[in-house]
Amino acid sequence: MGAARGVLQAALLLAAAAAAFLLVSPAAAAAVNSTSATLDNIQPLSTLNMAAARVAMDAGSAIRASPELLGTNYKFANISPSFMSSGSGDTSFLLINQRYDYAFGLFSGGKDNPKLVAVSNKISFANPKAPVFPRLSQGKGWNEMAVTWTSGYNVDEAYPFVEWTMNGKENARARRSPADTLTFTRNHLCGKPANAEGYRDPGFIHTAFLKNLWPNREYSYQIGHELLDGTIVWGKSSTFRASPSPGQASLQRIVIFGDMGLGQSDGSNELAGFQPGAQVTTERLIKDLPNYDAVFHIGDLSYANGFLAQWDQFTAQISPVASRVPYMVASGNHERTSRDTGGFYGGDDSHGECGVPAETYFRAPAAANRGKPWYAADHGMFRFCVGDTEHDWRPGTAQHAFLDGCFAAADRKHQPWLMFAAHRPLGYSSNEYYAREGSFSEPMGRTLQPLWQKHRVDLAVYGHVHNYERTCPVYENTCTAAPAAAGGGGNGSSPAAAYTGALGGTIHVVAGTGGARLRGYAGGEWPQWSAARSESYGYVKLTARDHSRLELEFIRSDDGEVLDAFSITRGYKDVLACAVDACDPHTLAN
Repeated sequence: MGAARGVLQAALLLAAAAAAFLLVSPAAAAAVNSTSATLDNIQPLSTLNMAAARVAMDAGSAIRASPELLGTNYKFANISPSFMSSGSGDTSFLLINQRYDYAFGLFSGGKDNPKLVAVSNKISFANPKAPVFPRLSQGKGWNEMAVTWTSGYNVDEAYPFVEWTMNGKENARARRSPADTLTFTRNHLCGKPANAEGYRDPGFIHTAFLKNLWPNREYSYQIGHELLDGTIVWGKSSTFRASPSPGQASLQRIVIFGDMGLGQSDGSNELAGFQPGAQVTTERLIKDLPNYDAVFHIGDLSYANGFLAQWDQFTAQISPVASRVPYMVASGNHERTSRDTGGFYGGDDSHGECGVPAETYFRAPAAANRGKPWYAADHGMFRFCVGDTEHDWRPGTAQHAFLDGCFAAADRKHQPWLMFAAHRPLGYSSNEYYAREGSFSEPMGRTLQPLWQKHRVDLAVYGHVHNYERTCPVYENTCTAAPAAAGGGGNGSSPAAAYTGALGGTIHVVAGTGGARLRGYAGGEWPQWSAARSESYGYVKLTARDHSRLELEFIRSDDGEVLDAFSITRGYKDVLACAVDACDPHTLAN
């Protein structure tokens, strides 16, 4: 279950152009010989020309490798300080349990023409089928927790379950909740490289639902499998705190960001710096874990881009966080967009995945129909309506109807903080592309503005654009409220620190700052609605202490510094935006 370290010894480091490569074997690899798709340097494994490397293994390598192996991680041999001077050295890879044996390989020829010149003996885990990488999400309601994990056991070999109990209660009885089991094959995927050179067996993904939880109580749980002979194979044990009930007044803190990707703590797979911030953000989230209650990762999760071994690596990366707090996700273009598969956009940003891995590895709290991956989530004084920008959101669509109903269902007397989250910016962003288009948002994105205004949505948060930006409360390009005080961080001329009373519009925040390569803004004068910006890796943290005050911070991943902050202070009458003397007396209650 734990990680192991393998060391590539000096004798394998033979040539200046060599690359040390970690390989994972047998059924993991798809038997194809075509070259990898061009992925614009986003996918590290694509530019190493994996298909050519596999041909070399079978045809011309100094040490023959059989059966075919699939590369998962690489480093350049000169990462070892002594290699360039002596031709020998060492390096290490962090191994996670991906259900198959590993081997180390040494390649000459550089990235463009790799040739396997040596391969190590296989390296095995004690139990390659063991349950690993537990991750939590809210279930079908606030008092239900879904526990999802990965293993090598199908249901004809073992029965998956979660054993759980309430902490701090005398004589609390441990319960077991059975888990369902899903998987997918090449035939479920929509194109290359996902169903070809990038494919590997995903194992089996299990989800158990822990029901009728008491609000704010801490629980312990452990994933496991009962073999047919009655033996139990246990996975990791952990704890979580159940969500507060809708409307409950207590300290409540939510983290939101998008566009993280995979960061390798051992330094492997670093290519062109596309996801340099992923590991830094993950480490900051782990350090900050006692100070938040849930995570919303709003799209562009792993950037596996059709190389499926990276989904295991990504779930391993986030497991220290996702095993402790609900890790809620939204679909991004790199999960879903695929040609001719019914999405709202063209192109093939998922590189053949078309949403299948993401929707299998992660459970949305909603709905049984995975073709409609939008959902609602309640957390105490917060209500989140999470959209899917890879599907049509315009009036007359199923998603538009859902969002209208989701916003309307919030009881603003008790859940004053109404949030919209989605991957692509449907509101406001001064990203260069949007500025060039003249829309300052996704084209047709603002067709949701009437809904936000109708339901007094407080905050809309997006990813997709790899920077941070916050607006004033805005409607139809016009700021609708002025701050009661200025200051609070950011590099704008006067970023707002405090709003009081009715907002009159929605504050829009772009936070595609989880780890993918940062992007700048359009040149020239700032739009009037752009209040704060930062080209830094980090995440948004929302804090509600009571029904009348909400705080937002943008926290930099490198050092935990708060780069932007503001607050909203108001009463229920301000949500209604009615005059004090016209308010019905009951509307003043919290």
